[in-house]
Amino acid sequence: MSIAPTTAPPSLSYELYPPVNRDASEGVFNTIAALESTDPDYVSVTYSGSPARRNASLELIEHLIQNTRLRPLAHLTCVGESRESLQNLIRHFISLGVRGVLALRGDLPTNPNERRGEFPFARYLIELIREVEADHSAALAGGRLGVGVAAYPIQHPESPSFEHDVEVLLAKERSGANYAITQVYFQPEEYTNLVESSRRAGVTIPVVPGVIPLNSLPRLNRLAKMTGVAPDPILAHALETASTEAERHRIGVAAAVNLARRAFDDGAPGVHLYTFNDHRGSLDVIEQLELPRTRATLTNAWATRAAV
Repeated sequence: MSIAPTTAPPSLSYELYPPVNRDASEGVFNTIAALESTDPDYVSVTYSGSPARRNASLELIEHLIQNTRLRPLAHLTCVGESRESLQNLIRHFISLGVRGVLALRGDLPTNPNERRGEFPFARYLIELIREVEADHSAALAGGRLGVGVAAYPIQHPESPSFEHDVEVLLAKERSGANYAITQVYFQPEEYTNLVESSRRAGVTIPVVPGVIPLNSLPRLNRLAKMTGVAPDPILAHALETASTEAERHRIGVAAAVNLARRAFDDGAPGVHLYTFNDHRGSLDVIEQLELPRTRATLTNAWATRAAV
């Protein structure tokens, strides 16, 4: 990857899931240690409104801040939440030392009688984050929280059209979002189309491609069911017919590298890797992309200039 020395280095970030039990904790902490060695810009921590999952998210965020050099990006969903509960969570994030929030609507409840919360869309959550931020300007040293949002290279399952998704992204930018991370996608042209369509509509914030090295057909199918994104049939066939775990690993890494490389060719500002709490594939992806070397070269060049 060739980048001019005056250009910002490509961003690098990962997504983690809070451990669901004590048995899973050791694996998560091993992954955290491995990811920390790559010096990412941030690590996003997923969030669910259920009390147990919420506590697990907060505990993981606190662990990252107190025991690692990693900067957490706290997921926050507004489905099922009141304005007051969201205000309290944002304030708690700030008190912990969180300086970035990924503002999401979240999955709607399957039960139509279940409470959906006060904010029907993520843009209202973004506006609330900015309101709470204004009350904590001293604690933030006059700065701002970095607010990320989701972007959809493929039409959202609940959306009337892809064009509507682009308009929603524009509305989130106008509400105060700083950047977007894409939902999982499988075809390189889907990222290209999203960025081009968004720019034509007036979106100016960076759009970071979100990719995942998939080494399992069952995981690919589960992901497709979760996101509503049809799995790539070529990738599915390759994983299904692979004879060894090592071969499936290589297939998943190669597919993710192809997506990221094409996105960088299209001007992507960085890459966000969905890890599923398994660092092996993500580390292989960034090595093949030569991201650690590129980022280190630019950082060292800036340090040399700053010392002159």
